Amino acid sequence: MNREQKAVVVDRLKESLLSSQASFLVIYRGLSVEKMQKLRSELRAKGGSLKIAKARLMKRAVDGESGIDELSDFFKDQVGLVFADDEVAGVAKVLADFSEENKALDLVAGYFDSRVIAKEKIAQIASLPPKEVLLAQLCGTLQAPISGLARTLNMMILKLLFALKQIEDQKKN
Repeated sequence: MNREQKAVVVDRLKESLLSSQASFLVIYRGLSVEKMQKLRSELRAKGGSLKIAKARLMKRAVDGESGIDELSDFFKDQVGLVFADDEVAGVAKVLADFSEENKALDLVAGYFDSRVIAKEKIAQIASLPPKEVLLAQLCGTLQAPISGLARTLNMMILKLLFALKQIEDQKKN
């Protein structure tokens, strides 16, 4: 690989790091080609991607970028960068599940919300429900007081109708 090709790789890694919602470092030593392809396809289904490059090039990509440069301490052995473009929790769940099934894949660290996160935090992110479920829960929470008020007002009208009906029945008797 010549200098120009290395510069292109560094630029692409830097661009992916800055544009993705989250990034995760994984050690993939010992994974077969089939398992790597399976992991890549599962990540693609959740809006993620796996990039492999030399550790030296990854260090150059994060060099000088505030916050992200803390990841350079983790660039050892055979590490790969997983980028979550859409659904961070979905990508983290794929990684957590895949690392449980395949002991050769190990989560190292991540970069989310402008800070480096430990592997335990990645497991916490993986346990979050999908984005659609969280939005539905939020809508239900926001809607609860309004629907409670509507039920209360409806009961007041019904009580008034029952009272008027009883008065009408008393006047008939």
